[in-house]
Amino acid sequence: MAVSASASLSKAVKQQYMELPQGGKVQAMYIWIDGTGEGLRCKTRTLDSEPKSIEDLPEWNFDGSSTYQAEGSNSDMYLLPAAMFRDPFRKDPNKLVLCEVLKYNRKPAESNLRITCKKVMDMVTDQHPWFGMEQEYTILGTDGHPFGWPSNGFPGPQGPYYCGVGADKAYGRDIVEAHYRACLYAGVNICGTNAEVMPAQWEFQVGPCEGIDMGDHLWVARFILHRVCEDFGVVASFDPKPIPGNWNGAGCHTNVSTKEMREEGGLKAIEDAIEKLGKRHRYHIRAYDPKGGLDNARRLTGHHETSNIHEFSAGVANRGASIRIPRSVGQEKKGYFEDRRPSANCDPYGVTEALIRTCLLSEEGDEPTDY
Repeated sequence: MAVSASASLSKAVKQQYMELPQGGKVQAMYIWIDGTGEGLRCKTRTLDSEPKSIEDLPEWNFDGSSTYQAEGSNSDMYLLPAAMFRDPFRKDPNKLVLCEVLKYNRKPAESNLRITCKKVMDMVTDQHPWFGMEQEYTILGTDGHPFGWPSNGFPGPQGPYYCGVGADKAYGRDIVEAHYRACLYAGVNICGTNAEVMPAQWEFQVGPCEGIDMGDHLWVARFILHRVCEDFGVVASFDPKPIPGNWNGAGCHTNVSTKEMREEGGLKAIEDAIEKLGKRHRYHIRAYDPKGGLDNARRLTGHHETSNIHEFSAGVANRGASIRIPRSVGQEKKGYFEDRRPSANCDPYGVTEALIRTCLLSEEGDEPTDY
């Protein structure tokens, strides 16, 4: 099993230093999305006192030519603090700070989808849109081979692994448990976790989150997962189809509910939203992975609990449809629906923004409206 060299460094020795007092200073780790739209970067600065709100955090900058975000001749980019969490690695009073990225001219970087998402969410605050996202991922060794799989073969076929228990069924539970507790400590609204259909594949759920919080909390949960995996010497992959062939891909099913959908007779609002989504399938597929649909084309084949990428479908309790209405929602005639199309490596800002534009702002066509 290929694990990183740094995983073999003594964590007990490191802990001696982590227990030293900080002299009243605070470490703030600034986190941002790089130019790929899916990679995360971070760096730390010292603050003189514990920040109580975003307003207490200074702007910062970084070299965008090393993150696929600028060229070397004009490489300064700005980091604007957007959301703050407790730091589960350095512990209180230290902070994790999720940032937006602006270019040298103070315009948003191409990968900064938060800025338009926030604008769209602010237009529908009276409708209280709630989201819950189910983040699937695969644990890999540093050689790219799934964790726990035989070095030159495959484990037994899918069947016993989903929500499985036992050393021959659950591969890497320590990572899942560490990540779950770290998210709770940080203040991430994580609401559950389970082993997935493919061995070494897992899922955690974040939500319900209202508006822009969905993207903020999911990105920080992903960052925490990458850091936990780093400590264990393995890699968390959000590739939507890490292993070709008869193995499940990885998605990020997105559950959506508005105030109207949660009230008596809300099923009508759910059906209206699904009808609008059906007329805008191509726009959503483009928004649901960082490569405009190319990543998802490997996953959305119509097999392995997915719909076909070229066709829109909806159904009650149907895991082969684009949109699933849970059976309980069909019975209670209110609640939420699940969009099963987003890829595991989607940008939650882009996904939730697209859903609001279509379902609540009633946009049509293949391009978003400019407000």
